[in-house]
Amino acid sequence: MASVKVFGSPTSTEVARVLACLFEKDVDFQLIRIDSFKGMARKPDYLRLQPAGQALTFEHGSKTLVESREICRYIAEKFADQGNKDLLGKGTLERASIEQWLQTEMQSFDPPTSALVFNLAFAPILELEPDQEVITKSKAKLANLLDVYEQRLEETNYLAGDKFTLADLSHLPNTHYLIADMRCGHLFRSKKRVSNWWDKMSERPSWKKVLELQQQPPPVL
Repeated sequence: MASVKVFGSPTSTEVARVLACLFEKDVDFQLIRIDSFKGMARKPDYLRLQPAGQALTFEHGSKTLVESREICRYIAEKFADQGNKDLLGKGTLERASIEQWLQTEMQSFDPPTSALVFNLAFAPILELEPDQEVITKSKAKLANLLDVYEQRLEETNYLAGDKFTLADLSHLPNTHYLIADMRCGHLFRSKKRVSNWWDKMSERPSWKKVLELQQQPPPVL
């Protein structure tokens, strides 16, 4: 049995980020599917691992982590000699550039895109009314940021350089939901280099495997 366990739903953006990293690194793992929307009503065994009932828990032996980017860094370092060896870079300068763009993703890209994903993709599932003010403001913030990305991608094939790294991988889950939505897709597709960047990333075998997991029906836990 695999020593790495992931608790969560593949449709969760946080879980999808970790799964993509595991596939990139060719790490065997066990996925224990947990309904993303049950919160504190989740299975008691899972709540002993994650008392607040968050959407993601990662276990490797005695190590337990719950933040997706921290988990991806851990995977890339712990399994450095297998799979994609470029995810965290091979030198101090490469690592610094990757970390810079990971911070940009977390601090500038994730807030507006997560707000959009929730309001456009998940609020209808939960029978909640989308917040139109949040949608409008988030779209404006994202459009401005993607101008910066477009400029960066004029210089390099990927955000941190000419190789696919964690800096790019971290953008996959939210972009996947938004680029297919007619209300947001144009924000990405209207920028040639951003659009090409997405096309290259989304064709990676690791991401296609995540999408396959998302299509499988979840168990009731």
